[in-house]
Amino acid sequence: MKILMVNKFLYPNGGSETYMMKLGQYLSEHGNEVEYFGMNHEGNCFFNSAQSYTSDMDFHTASAISKVKMSFKTVYSKEAREKIRAVLESFEPDVVHLNNFNFQLTPSIILEIREWEKQNGKRVKIVYTAHDYQLICPNHMLLNPNTNAICEDCIGGKFTACTKNKCIHSSTLKSVFGSLEAMYWNKNGVYENIDAVICCSRFMKSKLDTNPLFAKKTVAMHNFVGDLPVPESTVAKKPYVLYFGRFAQEKGVNTLIEACKALPDINFIFAGSGPLEEKLDYADNIKNVGFKSGNELYSLIAGARFSVYPSEWYENCPYSVMESISLGTPVVGADIGGIPELIDDTKTGLLFEVGNALQLTDIIRSLYSDGERLERMSECCLMKKYVTVEEYAGKLTEIYRN
Repeated sequence: MKILMVNKFLYPNGGSETYMMKLGQYLSEHGNEVEYFGMNHEGNCFFNSAQSYTSDMDFHTASAISKVKMSFKTVYSKEAREKIRAVLESFEPDVVHLNNFNFQLTPSIILEIREWEKQNGKRVKIVYTAHDYQLICPNHMLLNPNTNAICEDCIGGKFTACTKNKCIHSSTLKSVFGSLEAMYWNKNGVYENIDAVICCSRFMKSKLDTNPLFAKKTVAMHNFVGDLPVPESTVAKKPYVLYFGRFAQEKGVNTLIEACKALPDINFIFAGSGPLEEKLDYADNIKNVGFKSGNELYSLIAGARFSVYPSEWYENCPYSVMESISLGTPVVGADIGGIPELIDDTKTGLLFEVGNALQLTDIIRSLYSDGERLERMSECCLMKKYVTVEEYAGKLTEIYRN
């Protein structure tokens, strides 16, 4: 089978790229031909035989005039149609698997896929993995960034709310184009051309299903857990609680810092980076070790008494939770989005009310001092089985073929 993976970034940049890389690698190793389409960038490590990619769009370094020009390209891109056409003609895929494509590539590539399909008499399956809520929310998070509050104002197609609330980077201009992009393509009916929408949590599926069009296409499939070191059942737990991830408000870091300050006798390790990094200095019992990855991160996770995932937005299927539990470390997680789907409450971790610093403090204090309970929970974690890439690819292949 020939599979064209589409993602705006073709280099390691986040969860969608990790997903695409590991999935594409597995599919390629098991008898499929896999190529990639996205933006041109010096760091690209995914390619196509036609060497055809769109121009890089970097809003952070562009001039004011360039930003205005690029804003129009976020709604419709003639260049993206031309570039993907070259790949389609060269590769002739059976499946086009879309990942993050809005704004930089735009849904106009879907029109080109169907146009090429008609002209060549070849059926192409279009599958989309929803890594966020982009199809129903222009800022993709269902979160008002100005208030850090959950926001569902755009659900039901009321996309002008994005402009009203300045939901994209608190910018009126960017939010206007975000609204225009959503309204144009929903009215255009382009998403009818997608054959299947893979949602990485049941919660995400419930939100996308608020649009009757998507409700006919969505499939809930938790993400797979990548290659992790095989944990020993006797890993020695060390005297610290771990948070790893982005230091940002929507991740609940402020709430966790409040709990840390109320628990001066407990040591916390924070591994990551982000805009709230300076706030970690507010508590003497927080040690910031910076961004970690690979075995260095896995060792931190496996050695923690437990980890905390206090996110305050609609998380879909966070790898951090699955990696922690897979390495034998229980998780104290917020009861929001897809997080509760990954934690067996009281067995592989504990859930707390999102944003409730007092309850989080009590749970951390109680769990940290209960060695027997932690040992039982750690054993439950090691018995927990998440979907492997082999199992995931098997289900995905059925969707490709059906």
